[in-house]
Amino acid sequence: MKLPRRRILHLAAGAAALPAISCTARAQAYPTRPVHLIVPYAPGGTTDITARLIGPWLSERLGQTFVIESRPGAATNVGTESVAHSFPDGYTLLLFDPSAAINATLFDKLNFNFVRDIAPIVLIMRTPFVIVVNPSVPAKTLPEFIAYAKVHPGRINMASGGTGSASQLAGELFKVMAGVEMTHIPYRGGGPAVTNLLGGQVDVFFAPVSTVMQYIQADKLRALAVTGTTRFRELPDVPTAGDFVSGYDANYWIGLGAPKKTPGEIVTRLNKEINAALATPDMQSRFAQQGGIVAGGSPSDFEKFISDETQKWSKVIKTANIKPE
Repeated sequence: MKLPRRRILHLAAGAAALPAISCTARAQAYPTRPVHLIVPYAPGGTTDITARLIGPWLSERLGQTFVIESRPGAATNVGTESVAHSFPDGYTLLLFDPSAAINATLFDKLNFNFVRDIAPIVLIMRTPFVIVVNPSVPAKTLPEFIAYAKVHPGRINMASGGTGSASQLAGELFKVMAGVEMTHIPYRGGGPAVTNLLGGQVDVFFAPVSTVMQYIQADKLRALAVTGTTRFRELPDVPTAGDFVSGYDANYWIGLGAPKKTPGEIVTRLNKEINAALATPDMQSRFAQQGGIVAGGSPSDFEKFISDETQKWSKVIKTANIKPE
């Protein structure tokens, strides 16, 4: 039977619309089964805590369980690669931090390209580091510390949470911009670094606020400055490093991503729900207890942020000639 030309065109138009309708329908129904939030660290750290704050909110709002799954290893590359190679249907998501921007340059060969393979959803939180010294260090202020470091080049031992860690790069950026020399001493995480800082084996640490707040309050460590562009609410009397080193800015942050080509409608919905969470006083208070400041914004905002961070830390890594352990 020969179909009229108008009927043929109508059927063709309907067929062409099927993929878009199907994609939209899937996004509207999403999620229909549990969603996995991949944390590329061992349980208990800041990224894991963030997942446990956001996960229950999403479960309640979207009506499905958000399963928090820890996949540590290879400086976060194990967990990140697993998400980069996952099917882009919104059921495997990634919580990530500055390591994503750092590793792009730090490692010569990765089985993924973060910018190419991960779709940014939302920047969840950010927090400055705090420059803390052992009380035996004679400097009481950041200008005094810079002057002391210039008089004793290389004699100040700078702790970090590991080679290529965000804490090391915050310190390396400071060294370049302040014109000082310090000897880097890497540890396997912030905990051991703080222990040796307290014991006087090292002199200074560009530390996550939550890691050292109790020791600052107990006068066991001296806070010289925070590394963000504004003062930190919980440390109102501590100036910013940028007050003395013009343009200096370094932050720890956590965001959410998904495999590239995840339907835009799903990315938009997740972004909307997390922004709604971050707007609540309860969530803001919970993040503040961890030393964090809620962020939020659009996927495109987050995409630009990641690009800027990647470029900044790439320059630092190359200048300091940092190599992975």
